Amino acid sequence: MKPLLLSHFTVTSAIGRGVQQTLASMREQRSGLTPCNFDTVDLPTFIGEVPAVDKTNMLAGLEAFDCRNNRLAQLGLEQDGFAEAVKAAVAKYGASRIGVFMGTSTSGILQTELAYRRLDPITGALPPDFVYDKTQNTFSVADFTRQYFGLKGPAVAISSACSSSAKVFGSARRMIETGLIDAAVVGGVDTLCLTTLYGFNSLGLLSKQVCRPFDSGRDGISVGEAAAFALLERVPDSLENDAVLLLGIGESSDAYHMSSPHPEGLGAKMAMEGALKMAGLEAADIDYINLHGTATQSNDTAESKAVQAVFGSNTPCSSTKGATGHTLGAAGGVEAVISALALQHDLMPAGLNTRGLDPALGLNYLLENREQKVSRVLSNSFGFGGTNCSLVFGRAN
Repeated sequence: MKPLLLSHFTVTSAIGRGVQQTLASMREQRSGLTPCNFDTVDLPTFIGEVPAVDKTNMLAGLEAFDCRNNRLAQLGLEQDGFAEAVKAAVAKYGASRIGVFMGTSTSGILQTELAYRRLDPITGALPPDFVYDKTQNTFSVADFTRQYFGLKGPAVAISSACSSSAKVFGSARRMIETGLIDAAVVGGVDTLCLTTLYGFNSLGLLSKQVCRPFDSGRDGISVGEAAAFALLERVPDSLENDAVLLLGIGESSDAYHMSSPHPEGLGAKMAMEGALKMAGLEAADIDYINLHGTATQSNDTAESKAVQAVFGSNTPCSSTKGATGHTLGAAGGVEAVISALALQHDLMPAGLNTRGLDPALGLNYLLENREQKVSRVLSNSFGFGGTNCSLVFGRAN
């Protein structure tokens, strides 16, 4: 593929609002996970909550989109000068030449949960101020982002669980390469809700402690929330030295089980191999792997087998979910931005909360930050039903 430029990017999660706070948390090896006190949830677990989301007021004219997911989306769009960058792109290309590609899993379902508490006691009807298509609907966050900027290009929402906001890079690339658009706002937003927390608990996948990816004692995920965005454009004639490029994308499906990965990680292996092939790189060209690393027994085992099959056991790698929690449909976007920060700052972040590596997994898993030249990063995102996506990013120089 022809590389694409991440001309601007931003992330807001439990470890920080914007890239500077996020980078500082990574350098300090600080986790944003705290004991769960979300809404009425009564579960012995930890969450990665973004502070003050509910204090965000929707912009005038966009009040119909008011829900936790779109409030976090707006909060994220206002960091790092991202909104100004998109507005400059609109002036350059025109509003109809910029697409929006957003990943989410639960979208604004919390708004529906709140509405159900106010059902009409006689008719059972939902309250009249509940607006399904602007809040819970999966397309809501893509529609909100498009209207926030007044964009008129194609808008797409992808909801393939934890690979959602990695796969948006693939959809955007295809539309840019075919000439349908000149630039794309890509990203992911997912927020805490009761459905997610109780749902993962019912599946037996929720950890009672802070999640411990690749640890011998790992017992499940810590759910988080986040918003991450990037502006994708064609590569211009001249680039700054620390410019970050999207070099390759690999997508696959395990076609194995609704909620479990293939035990040998076959789909994950295909995704990583596909991303390397599209980038025109060999495994040895990758300096650091941002693992999916959910901290469940089966996911980490399957991913380690897939990584060993493609890379062997020496490539430095880690999961950043011990810091942010598993941000589900936003995870691919969050980890794309973390990969970009790793490239720009020559920082391989440590995997937090891991006390004793599982020796059976056999990876070069980082328990401390490592600062050295980082030229290319591979980022993994694997979802329910075996939808997998791997992205390769590299520095322009």
